Amino acid sequence: MVRTGTIVYPEGDSREIEHELRVNQLVDLNGNPLALPLQSARAIVYRVWKVTTQAERHEEGTFYHLELVTRPELESVIRRGE
Repeated sequence: MVRTGTIVYPEGDSREIEHELRVNQLVDLNGNPLALPLQSARAIVYRVWKVTTQAERHEEGTFYHLELVTRPELESVIRRGE
């Protein structure tokens, strides 16, 4: 069975990725997990808010739905040291 992973941006655009993600994980613009704690709130950061799967014949797709993290949320994450 062929397995694929795809990030789905809030606007509906999507992009295939080579790795798995988990719900609430913070990722960069390309879907790469961010190392915590974050050093600055001056970045475009997304959070994985939902993970869905879709299976067809010989293929299984995992979709990681992203939401944009606001600057106040990022500043809160930095203050907490997460």
